Formats: sequence, C-alpha cells, structure tokens
Amino acid sequence: MHFLSDELEDYIEQHSENEPTLLAQLNKETFQKVLLPRMLSGRFQGRVLSMLSKLIRPLNILEIGTYTGYSALCLCEGMQEGGQLHTIDIKEELVDFQRKYFDRSPWGAQIVQHLGEALEVIPTIEIKFDLVFIDADKENYINYYEMILPKMNKGGIILSDNVLWSGKILEEVHPNDVSTKVLLEYNLLLKNDPRVETVLLPIRDGLTVSRVL
Repeated sequence: MHFLSDELEDYIEQHSENEPTLLAQLNKETFQKVLLPRMLSGRFQGRVLSMLSKLIRPLNILEIGTYTGYSALCLCEGMQEGGQLHTIDIKEELVDFQRKYFDRSPWGAQIVQHLGEALEVIPTIEIKFDLVFIDADKENYINYYEMILPKMNKGGIILSDNVLWSGKILEEVHPNDVSTKVLLEYNLLLKNDPRVETVLLPIRDGLTVSRVL
C-alpha cells in the first residue's frame, strides 16, 4: 500500500531538512551494493529520527536492526557528548560496511556494534537507555519491547518502525503471516500499556513514538 502520492512525498522531502552529504553517500552505496535497499530509513524518515533525537538529547541509545547504518547515524545527531549508541544486527557481511561510514562520521568512537541475535545481546548491555529504535524482525517486536522496557530511563522514548506494515494491518491476515499478527498485537499493546504513552505517526511505513512513564 502506497500511503502518499509520489508528488506529495517529493514535496514533503523538498520542504524538510536536507540529507547530510555522508548519509547521501551511504544511501547511494546501499542501493548500489546491498540487497533490499528499501530497508534503508531514507532521507525523510532519517530527518525525522534526527529531529526526535535532537529534541530528546539522549545520553545512551539502543538500535535493534542496524542494516547499513543510516538510521544509527541519524540518531547520533542528537546524542549528548560522551554518550553511546549500541546497535545490533545479525548480518556479519554488513559489519565492515557499517563501520566504514560510522568512522567517517563525528561519532565513530561512540558507536558500539553488536553482531548476533538481539534477544541474546540486549541482556549483556548493562546501561539504561534514553532512546531506543526497534527496526528488526517483526516477529520479535513484543519480545524486544518487554526486554528493553526495564532498561529504559523514565521519560525515555521507544521508536518502533514499520508498524503499518504496508497496510497489511488493515487486511485479512493470512494464517501463516506471523509478522502481521505480531504487529497487530504489538500496536494494541502500545496503545493500552499503562507503562507508556504512545502516538502512531503515518511516516513512511508507520513509526510509533512511545514515552516511558
């Protein structure tokens, strides 16, 4: 499902902040060399992530799902001096690609890469987070959420990507479509969970902003 016309999406991009040069290069190389480049956050959502991070001013950030590192660099733009971003992914073949761009940024020394299953890695990171971005396998969104909630500082923000799932959340769910089933349950959980307050933004494929109470 395409939520906005190409013309309107182009207008939105043209009237939002410009994409930084380094991210434009990362964007281009991702489309040239990496499978499924649509997974990239992209220019507009990247500027949204950047703006939210600058408003939050997080000290410690957790990202679940690195891909090629675009969203991590956007989130770093608002990170406090001396802060860290921990990012987790299972794709070993992308580690060097990510690190190349991380080290070209001002935050290379502050970005910690973790290779492995997020449910195994998260318990090993013994710090509290101010900002978390969930953008990995949809089947584990609820598991990730329950695992990170106790590791959040009060007032911290959890961002969840792809919660509209190309409109599948409004369609009849196929019996074998685990991802859509979990996302439907996840969206209800965030709406009704008294531990957070939530707003679902129709940005790209859906971005939920949940504030920890």
